[in-house]
Amino acid sequence: MFKKKIGIYALTFAMAAMGMTGCSSGSSGNSASELSEVTTQSANNTSSEPFSVVCTIFPEYDWVREILGDHADNVDISYLLDSGVDLHNYQPTADDIMKISTCDLFVYVGGESDEWVEDALAEATNKDMKVINLMDVLGDSAKVEELKEGMQESEHEHEEGEEEYDEHVWLSLKNAKVLCAEIEKNIEAIDSANAADYKANLDSYIAKLSELDNSFQTLVDGSSVKALVFGDRFPFRYFVDDYGLDYFAAFIGCSAESEASFETIMFLSDKINELDCNTVFTLENSNKDIANAVINNSGKKSVQIAELNSLQSVSKDDISNGASYISLMQKNYDVLAGVMK
Repeated sequence: MFKKKIGIYALTFAMAAMGMTGCSSGSSGNSASELSEVTTQSANNTSSEPFSVVCTIFPEYDWVREILGDHADNVDISYLLDSGVDLHNYQPTADDIMKISTCDLFVYVGGESDEWVEDALAEATNKDMKVINLMDVLGDSAKVEELKEGMQESEHEHEEGEEEYDEHVWLSLKNAKVLCAEIEKNIEAIDSANAADYKANLDSYIAKLSELDNSFQTLVDGSSVKALVFGDRFPFRYFVDDYGLDYFAAFIGCSAESEASFETIMFLSDKINELDCNTVFTLENSNKDIANAVINNSGKKSVQIAELNSLQSVSKDDISNGASYISLMQKNYDVLAGVMK
């Protein structure tokens, strides 16, 4: 994966300039954050003080909403990546940094794509802010990124001895239960008056996550398909490990590469013949060029392309149309159920 270098101090200067006009930039037409934010404004009076939460990715945002439940009306929730850009390509704006600086709870993934966060937090004005780093919460359960047989290596070189961890922790329903519990604990600390409601919401939501988790396990246990072939990046390491599935893919999950080498394509083509696969998987928004090349070079007839959603590019329009963490993971179940007959 490629590292991002953010001019955080330039953003800090811009923040100072914006201080004259409050939290919103005067040049709203040029502010990406105004297009990449979902906000729930205070709509009624409650016994607790309004507070604000900033989330980087969609799963965090949706988990927060589920835990808040009816109290979401009293919370300003910002989702920074809702323009559809994924975690690996995101660059925070000055307005985004300002929102983080003043929020009560900040939730982020904590992988290499989030290297900019350290400087942003150092400039925060709310010193009582609670911060959740998802990868830190998982601790030893976080997995080192795996360069598997047949994968094309990224041009990005890491320093000798440096380990890069797989950021895509949200694609494990088991991880989701742990992370939601941590979010609930922090929200409860901010708003103890409604602690009982938050705990009840968490229990109800974890029951739904567990039900879907069990469904995936039952599906895999009853299927002869035990390996997935991806003509794409592979962010599903946590997911396949949960259910004992093997996989083969063109690139690691955080790769910046978009064109596979002939050797990688031929490896995957040979693999679908060896495994007698009838499906090559891609991610959402894929142009499917690599998957088609793999299928064409295999010579195998009637191989389909199926799409799994990594929940990395969920937009505000998707949210308006009812997208949720569970609904998108359920769609992944439905796709796999059609393949793992």
